[in-house]
Amino acid sequence: MKSHAKVVVIGGGVVGCSVLFHLARHGWTDVVLLERDELTSGSTWHAAGGMHTINGDPNVAKLQKYTISLYKEIEELSGQATGVHLTGGVLLAATEARLDWLRGVVSKGRYLGIDLEVISAKEAAELMPLIDPSQFVGAVRNKEDGHLDPSGVTHAYAKAARKLGAEVERFTKVEDIVRRPDGLWRVITNKGEVVTEHVVNAGGLWAREVGRMVGLELPVLAMEHMYLITEDMPEVADWNKKTGTEIIHAVDFDGELYLRQERGGMLMGTYEKANKVWSEFQTPWNFGHELLEPDIDRIAPSLEVGFRHFPAFQKTGIKQIINGPFTFAPDGNPLVGPVRGLPGFWVACGVMAGFSQGGGVGLALSNWMIEGDPGADIWAMDVSRYGDWATMAYTNAKVRENYSRRFSIRFPNEELPAGRPLKTTPVYDTLAAKGAQWGVSYGLEVPLWYAPDGVKDEFSWRRSTDFEHVAKEVATVRDGVGLSEISNFAKYKVTGEGAVAWLDRMLACRLPKRGRMTLAPMLKDDGKLIGDFTLANIDDHEWFIAGSGIAEQYHMRWFEAHLPKDGSVKIEALGQKLTGLAIAGPKARDVLAKVTRADVSNAAFPFMAMARMDIGMAPCLVGRVSYTGDLGYEIWVTPEYQRAAYQALITAGEEFGISLFGSRALNALRLEKNHGSWAREYRPIYGPVEAGLDRFVAYGKDADFIGKQAALAERKQGGKLRLLAFIVDATDADVIGDEAIWHDGVVRGWVTSGGYAHNAKKSVALGYVPKEIADKPDGFEIEILGKRRAARVQAAPLFDANFERMRA
Repeated sequence: MKSHAKVVVIGGGVVGCSVLFHLARHGWTDVVLLERDELTSGSTWHAAGGMHTINGDPNVAKLQKYTISLYKEIEELSGQATGVHLTGGVLLAATEARLDWLRGVVSKGRYLGIDLEVISAKEAAELMPLIDPSQFVGAVRNKEDGHLDPSGVTHAYAKAARKLGAEVERFTKVEDIVRRPDGLWRVITNKGEVVTEHVVNAGGLWAREVGRMVGLELPVLAMEHMYLITEDMPEVADWNKKTGTEIIHAVDFDGELYLRQERGGMLMGTYEKANKVWSEFQTPWNFGHELLEPDIDRIAPSLEVGFRHFPAFQKTGIKQIINGPFTFAPDGNPLVGPVRGLPGFWVACGVMAGFSQGGGVGLALSNWMIEGDPGADIWAMDVSRYGDWATMAYTNAKVRENYSRRFSIRFPNEELPAGRPLKTTPVYDTLAAKGAQWGVSYGLEVPLWYAPDGVKDEFSWRRSTDFEHVAKEVATVRDGVGLSEISNFAKYKVTGEGAVAWLDRMLACRLPKRGRMTLAPMLKDDGKLIGDFTLANIDDHEWFIAGSGIAEQYHMRWFEAHLPKDGSVKIEALGQKLTGLAIAGPKARDVLAKVTRADVSNAAFPFMAMARMDIGMAPCLVGRVSYTGDLGYEIWVTPEYQRAAYQALITAGEEFGISLFGSRALNALRLEKNHGSWAREYRPIYGPVEAGLDRFVAYGKDADFIGKQAALAERKQGGKLRLLAFIVDATDADVIGDEAIWHDGVVRGWVTSGGYAHNAKKSVALGYVPKEIADKPDGFEIEILGKRRAARVQAAPLFDANFERMRA
């Protein structure tokens, strides 16, 4: 075994072997994979081997499509058969709600290049003869589903990597990982040690244990997963003989089942409600090619549905039940990327759908390591989406919930209860008593809307029980004054003698003067957006940044990676050390003036001003800015004073009709101003010109900010896309994001977000289209639940187009 390598990949499952192959294919051949046993010894060898392109996140779906397309290449390069059977498949709907969801999947597929088609239950049964069509209301046909040989694929990756110059060391158990003073890593094994620049934790079932070697507790957990293989079935033999083809895949969402042909019989797997955690606290190192004891009673309810939906199973025997452990993250998506605070340490774990996602994970991680960027928008897989609040107990609760709901509908207004409440603010109980209906953001409970007694969310793809109540909250803001809790924003403090120069390089904006704020895009080296913030100059020695709460860890990783090594700059993520309240509406200044001795007149405290002032008895940091697009103020206060500040504002606001509003009303308000949001309109695949943020980029400032040259090039060339706002002729359902945008009968773009703008009484969608058609006001349609709705470009904001209210 070599003593030095550029990269050490830990784990010889499909993900580790994919990472090794992609690194070698990109030209990094001084790489070695360490596997404690034989390749495929974890979850890989007993996997059902299914592959599919469908994913809730369209960017992950792109990587799944890439993974499937890669198998031919690695088979040819390695000479190792992968056993790929591209049979196609059907996704079945037993309810109209499920069929509505599938229509949304088809809409995504249109702009992703995934060939999907809505078909009837009868047509599905003609394609997959085991189906009882009377049990279903419709289906979607997918021509790119299939299955493969798990062992063959894994060995094909490994053999292809070896041919390109990489090395694989089997029966080499990693026992410790130690960072040297010079930043290199010592990977200590039972056969000696390897010194390396980069370590990739692709440990699968042992990813937690590998993480613990460097002080990292990853939010992953293994679940027992069962599938059965039947005896040979006459129906299968008849179909094979009649058509010369295999029986295609089927996913029965409402039965929590997936099916495919296995030799002369069928394979049926289930994600049962009565699930079981495996090895919750510590994965035994001596576990290998063992299977777990089957428990048919646990999956019996799902099998009963399966036997009803697929009657031929009632007449055949079960040849084998496979029960083995698979790892999951709390939301079911992989954990991929560099780990904040551990330079050179990378993770590629929690990849439950390894044969659908393994190639894409390997591609993204190798790009990231070599080019400094994953080359795709992989936010849904980024390890930084979790913080230290994702404890072992939280992970257990959420993984169990996710597993039991893997094939369940997640409605756009549905909030999942497991592991909650976890993080709360001091006014949580107060707001709950007012009827707050809660969502969660980066582990923190966030008020979505306020319900009268006896009213709660009814989950639906269409406008629901919250509709009229959110409308009232919107009216409160537009007609008078509303108060919201905004602690879910990320907050950062920047100090140090080098702060000004550092901020000037990190952010593309012109730095504000003392006591002032500005909108601050942050770019990557390629000129694409990696953040959008509000930057405030408190007193020339302290700077305040506010941004998206879900991206706190993501942005801190970026900030810290670019800090000067001389210690001249310090940045702190304040998290819940600083809580927030906001007031907005034409009476907002009247309320503020009653609770502070500070002069908050327009002349003394204009738009985008920020200052310290007391709110009642509570010392606060107040900024004159509002995401509502109205006159408004954001008030930041340490937790011990939040209740006092809240009560002062509520009491002072009584004469002005103050009332509470939640994030759903905020969404309706920001849509009237065409305001985008991070992770929807603003993502690292869009440039500032494309996203409409170029007016906040100081192209002419002296500082050579990160991404400046690329941004200048985009400005000159014009970019490829444009973010537009549309008014949609919707009826009882609005966009939720990821719908197809049509122009002149052809799919040309995608929706990023939207909803109903209650004040304007319009259905609004934001989305990207090619710049060539962005100036065409007509010919657009947006697909909602399978129907194309006329859409008109709304160039000017629906509310306060001249920004008079905001600046008054």
